[in-house]
Amino acid sequence: MSIEVVNESGEGVDEREVAALARHVLDALHVHPQAELSVLLVDTEAMSKLHEQWMDEPGPTDVLSFPMDELRPGREGEPSGPGLLGDVVLCPQVAAEQAARAGHAPAEELLLLTTHGILHLLGYDHAEPDEEKEMFGLQRQLLLTFLSLGGRR
Repeated sequence: MSIEVVNESGEGVDEREVAALARHVLDALHVHPQAELSVLLVDTEAMSKLHEQWMDEPGPTDVLSFPMDELRPGREGEPSGPGLLGDVVLCPQVAAEQAARAGHAPAEELLLLTTHGILHLLGYDHAEPDEEKEMFGLQRQLLLTFLSLGGRR
């Protein structure tokens, strides 16, 4: 599995932990071992531009997902097909603000947002209450199992 993490945000981020979490999520959801994922960390100015260009909304946001080959989760013994999963774009500055409001560490918020972004790439959404319950429940489960394994693998 190819996971590329690029930090252009100017913030100190543990890229290895982000990559380890991404690998955990993709493994848990039986994504093909030859799938490719890119995680890009940007500053608020770059995120604002992307947010306005792609979502037609002003200002920065915490995470954006750009799917490529529309891969979906596989099943035990039946991984998804190979392909380009897509890009997750994170803004550590926005994540830090959200973390402060939520009362946890910025690194934890980035892990949450990474998981959230990957789930969007795999077709999960939270527009409807049932979808939100499924996606947020899976997001929580994936984060808890990653953290219970001691994070980095």
